[in-house]
Amino acid sequence: MDETSLSDTPRVVILGAGFGGLTAARALSRAKASVTLIDAQNYHLFQPLLYQVATATLSPADIATPIRSTLRDQANAHVLLGEVIGIDATRRIVSLDDWREVPYDYLIVATGARHAYFGHDDWEPVAPGLKKIDDATEIRRRILLAFEKAETETDDERRRALLTFVIVGGGPTGVEMAGAIIELAKKALLRDFRRIDPASARVVLIEAGPRILPAFPETLSGFARKSLTRMGVEVLTGKAATDCTSEGVALGETFIAARTLIWAAGVMASPAAKWLGVEADRAGRVPVDAHLNVAGDARVFVVGDTAAVQWEETKFVPGIAPAAKQMGAYAATSIRAMISGKATKPFRYRHQGNLATIGRKSAVIDFGKLEVRGFIAWLLWGAAHVYFLIGFRNRLMVMLHWAWAYISFRQGVRLITGSTKLP
Repeated sequence: MDETSLSDTPRVVILGAGFGGLTAARALSRAKASVTLIDAQNYHLFQPLLYQVATATLSPADIATPIRSTLRDQANAHVLLGEVIGIDATRRIVSLDDWREVPYDYLIVATGARHAYFGHDDWEPVAPGLKKIDDATEIRRRILLAFEKAETETDDERRRALLTFVIVGGGPTGVEMAGAIIELAKKALLRDFRRIDPASARVVLIEAGPRILPAFPETLSGFARKSLTRMGVEVLTGKAATDCTSEGVALGETFIAARTLIWAAGVMASPAAKWLGVEADRAGRVPVDAHLNVAGDARVFVVGDTAAVQWEETKFVPGIAPAAKQMGAYAATSIRAMISGKATKPFRYRHQGNLATIGRKSAVIDFGKLEVRGFIAWLLWGAAHVYFLIGFRNRLMVMLHWAWAYISFRQGVRLITGSTKLP
C-alpha cells in the first residue's frame, strides 16, 4: 500500500511503543488501515533487562531498538515522536505537547507505567526508580561513583556509607538489582581498586511485606531469600521506608546510612485515565471490559500496564511483557475484525509464568503447577529474555555480553557518564 491507497482507510492510532503497542502495530501490518504509532522516545525498550544496564553488564543499545527501523518495512505504519497530553474521545483526537492533533478512528492506549512513591515524590531525587534508559544510566553512575568516592575517602564512617547500597522493594526488580550489585562488588570490581575492598560493600534489600517476591509461591520466595543471603545481601522484610534522604533511609526509628538508594517498591500507570475521563484504580490503571475497551467506547482499547484487566476473581493481569504482548495482539485482532464487520470473542489471558533471576547461575520461575529454581531456572530465564528482545543484533549482543561476564566475572560497560558528584 502507498499513501494514496491509505488515504480513505480507517485510522488506527497507537500510544506507546512498549510491548503492547509495538505488538499491536506489527499485528496490523496486513490490515486495511493507516497505523500511526506515537511515543515520547524514538526506541522500543526492553525494560526487564534495564537493571543490567544499571549494574554495568549491558549497554543501553543492547536492549533498545529504534521504532522506525522496526517498522520500516510495514507500508501502512507511520511513526510520530511526541508526548501525549490529552485525548478528546468525542472528537476522536489525540493531543500532543507541541500542539499537534492526531485524529483517529480506533485508538490503542499502551502508555505503560512509571515508578510510584506512594505520596512521597520528594524521595525521587535521592532514590531513583528504574523504568527508562535515563534511570538506568543514572543508577549506574551513582553505583560506580560510590566506589570511586570511597577509594579517596579518609573518614571510615563516610566510606561505609558510600559502600552501602539500599534497594527499597522486594519484587523481581529489587531482587535482581540486589543480586547484580553484590556480584558487581564481589566479582567484577574486586581487583580494580587499591585502597578499598569492593567486596566489603553492604547491599540491603528492604521489603515492607512479610516476604520478598510476594507474587511467587512461598517456596520460591524462601529460596530467593536464602540465595541472596548466601551471596551477602541483607534482606529485611516487614520493614517500610519512612524517609529517604541523601544520607540514607529511615525504617521507623532505625536509620541506615547509605549514599546510594534505589527505588523498586511500586509503579503507577500513566495518566491515561485522566486523558480518557474515567476513574482509575489505586494503581492509576484504566478499568476495561472483557474486550479491553473503555466503558462505552468500543473503538478505544487500553492494554499493558495501563489497563486493569480482570484475570481471576481476585486477580488482575500482571504487568509483565507476555501479558502486554497478548493484549496488544488481541486489540489488533479486534480492530481488524471491526473493520471487516465481524465480532470478536472476549480477551483471555494465558499466564506463561513469573520469572526472576537472583544472580549468577540462579533464578526462580513459577509456571503455576510447576516451580523451577536454581541453575535450570537461570538458563530458562536467559532464554526467555533473549527470545523477547527485538532484533537479531540485540539478541546476539546480549548473549555475547552474558557469555563474557560468565567466563571472565567482569562487567563490560563500567562507564560513569554525566556529573561526577553524588546527590
